Order: sequence, then C-alpha cells, then structure tokens
Amino acid sequence: MTNPFGTTITSSDIVEDLSFFDSWEDRYRYIIDLGKQLPAIDESLKTDDRLIQGCQSQVWLEPYYHNGVLSFDVDSDAHIVRGLLAMVMSAYNNKPPAEIQAFDIDSFFNDIDLVKHLSPTRGNGLRAMVQKIKTIAQSNGPS
Repeated sequence: MTNPFGTTITSSDIVEDLSFFDSWEDRYRYIIDLGKQLPAIDESLKTDDRLIQGCQSQVWLEPYYHNGVLSFDVDSDAHIVRGLLAMVMSAYNNKPPAEIQAFDIDSFFNDIDLVKHLSPTRGNGLRAMVQKIKTIAQSNGPS
C-alpha cells in the first residue's frame, strides 16, 4: 500500500474534511479512520532506536531522504495515535526539508482545533513527533 499522506491526502484536505463534523466524537472517528489508511510498516523497523521519545504510546518513525524529498514510514500501537500520525504525515510526508521546516504546524492544529481536545500526554506526544520530524528535516536540509 502506498502512503497517500502528503500527496493525495494533504493537510488542507484534512482541515476541509474535519469542518464537516459537528461533534468531536465524529472527528475522533475520522482521525482513527485516517490512521487506518497509513500503510503498515515492516516489523523489522519497530526497534527502540526508531521510537519517538515523549509519546505515551509506542510510535516508530523511519525517515527516507531521496531526490531532495523526505518521506517517512510511521506506525503506532494506538489507533488514535496512528490517526494523529496520518495528520502529521499529511503536512510533512514527501516534502523537501525546507518545506517541512517552513510549514506552520501550529496553525494547522489550530485550524482543526485539535490540541485542546487531546489529553496533555497525547499533546506532548504530538509535539514530540513534530519535533523529531523537524530535526530530521533540519539535518537533511541545505547546510
């Protein structure tokens, strides 16, 4: 399965789709459904060195840098976190490092009113995911 996030499913698409839901219960269902569209990663990539520190759930991230673009294999052991990963991937996957650095993820999260609807530990985990990806983008960008 090809990862549709960042190409056929963009952050703008997610903002638009979430605007159709009135309740956060429906939004959570949508977010979980997004996570189901993330391709499974190979079990061999689920190693401690790929775990993102600061997440309540286990979250694995494997970056690939090819032809000036970063792409990521990601996974989590929690359904809602897979959905959050899908949302983050909609903004960052298959993008040049400079575009990842320039993307205003806080505005994206504000547009969908996300962070205040997460537990503090989920919010911290989300920030840890974003920080890890931005650090990877910084190390793969122009020096």
